[in-house]
Amino acid sequence: MKKIIQRMCIGCNNKKEKHSLIRIVMNKEGSISIDKTGKLSGRGAYICDNIDCLEKLIKSKRLEKVFHTKIDEEIYKNLRGVIIDK
Repeated sequence: MKKIIQRMCIGCNNKKEKHSLIRIVMNKEGSISIDKTGKLSGRGAYICDNIDCLEKLIKSKRLEKVFHTKIDEEIYKNLRGVIIDK
C-alpha cells in the first residue's frame, strides 16, 4: 500500500493530503511563486484551497515568517485568483 503524503497548511495548521493543497515556493534567487505542478525547486509552503485559510495567512503574516522576507501584494492577489477559480 502506497503511503499518502501529507503536508500542513500554514493558514489553519491542519495536515492534509499534499495534492489537495496549493504550494507556494521561494527559489534560490528569492523569487516567490505559486507552484501548480508541485515540482519546482526551492523552499515550499502549503495552503488549503480555501479563502478562509488565505485570509488567516494574510492577517497573521505567516508566509512572511516562513520565507523570512516581505511578501508582495501580487502574490496574495494571485493566490486569491487560484483559490476562487477552482
